[in-house]
Amino acid sequence: MTLEAINTPAAPAAPVLAETAHAGGLRRNYLNLPELIAQSIGLVGVSGGIGVLIPAVFATAGNGTWLAYLFAIVALLFSSWSISIFARDSASPGALYSYVSSGIGPIWGAICGWSLLIAYAVAAAGILQGTISTFLVLGREVGLLGSTTSLSTTLAFTVVTAFAAWYITFRDIRLSTRFTLLVELATLVLIGVVVIGTIASSNHPVDHAQISLEGVRPSQLQLGMVLAFFSFTGFESATVLGAEAKDAFKAIPRAVLISVLGPAIFFVVGAYGMVSAFQGHTPSLDRVDGPLAVLAHRLGAGWIGVLIDIGVSLSFFAAFFSSINAAARIVYTFGRQGVLHQATGRAHQTNATPHIAVALVTVLALATALVFTAHGTALLDSYGYLSSIATYGWLLAYVLVAVGAPLYLRRQGKLRGVHVLVSIVAVVLLAIPLAGSVYPVPDGVYARLPYVFLGLLALGLAWFLTLRTRYPERLRALEDDLLTK
Repeated sequence: MTLEAINTPAAPAAPVLAETAHAGGLRRNYLNLPELIAQSIGLVGVSGGIGVLIPAVFATAGNGTWLAYLFAIVALLFSSWSISIFARDSASPGALYSYVSSGIGPIWGAICGWSLLIAYAVAAAGILQGTISTFLVLGREVGLLGSTTSLSTTLAFTVVTAFAAWYITFRDIRLSTRFTLLVELATLVLIGVVVIGTIASSNHPVDHAQISLEGVRPSQLQLGMVLAFFSFTGFESATVLGAEAKDAFKAIPRAVLISVLGPAIFFVVGAYGMVSAFQGHTPSLDRVDGPLAVLAHRLGAGWIGVLIDIGVSLSFFAAFFSSINAAARIVYTFGRQGVLHQATGRAHQTNATPHIAVALVTVLALATALVFTAHGTALLDSYGYLSSIATYGWLLAYVLVAVGAPLYLRRQGKLRGVHVLVSIVAVVLLAIPLAGSVYPVPDGVYARLPYVFLGLLALGLAWFLTLRTRYPERLRALEDDLLTK
């Protein structure tokens, strides 16, 4: 759907969004279930999360790290049920944006859409910083870089990495998903060998300090839950490939569920094993560089540690271009519907990728990363700041989908009491990490990040309200499009 078509009074009724997306040039029936899972797993960045985020969760939750992850898993399983309700009937690159519009209404859908766009796009910038950090650490480990890295070298690495991610996402969605699948599977096998080997070789495989939650206070556990929840964000991103998936109505709900359960096993086992392995050691888990490599050296297999660090770096890189894939398809949907410039709703003639949207998201992520680095912000600090902003976007989107699912079922005459109960539980569980991220008030920059997110969200909502005032016919066409689903 072009802007011209929307603005023409005699334009025909807008078609279903999934059909519009197909007509725009994205490949139909192109991606199978493993490739859909790869998109979600890639954005979650499981192996990178095990190497970087588990130590961060431990820094707050201590011996309750495994429980923080278990809570996040339960919350996201309820959330995945809400997503699957819509995914069984709707497949489009608009993903959760289209779902909420169908359940609650177009304005709430707009809020969800902008929340998702903020989440994916801001996460792309943050993950780019994390990618560069892991690349530099790896370079020092293998002797390619010195103990310090100049600003110009860091900036050059950032530009080259962004260009490489742009090419992969521009060239072919299957190229990016298969690269991700290969990297994650290979790295997770190595991580599994090291973590399980460490537990098996321990004189005390049962860690009573963790089982009894020794020294864990409720406030610590609450903060740990926030970071544990962030470890899974992006698990729903397979939904943005609805227009390109084979047997989408069956494959996408399965991909979403597997993208929670699969990482769940690795995060819980990894958390337990790593915390146990560093009990009583100095430095502690949250202060050691490359904890997985350290464990590999203890087992006498230092070469595995190097391979794991390579895999962790590539996992971050895969998460970077997976976030570009997701953000670009939200932009593409907005462009097709006339919310953004029509150019962003075009697909490449040969590659069948939303090439203009891909380029736009990549440039914004690169510019943001370069500004942070040039101003002297540490790579992992900027990764934390930007990822926190993105997490607010995901949390809000998940809550809106959970609210919309029973309303959607009621319209179809399929609503049951258990559906309402599941939705309520999902909202309550999602509210806990949301509340924990703002109260007690975090220190420093983190105290201001919720307001940054609200400001970005307000800009998007203001644009939708502008459409309603200045271009009412365009918004009516958009609402007709969404409500015909």
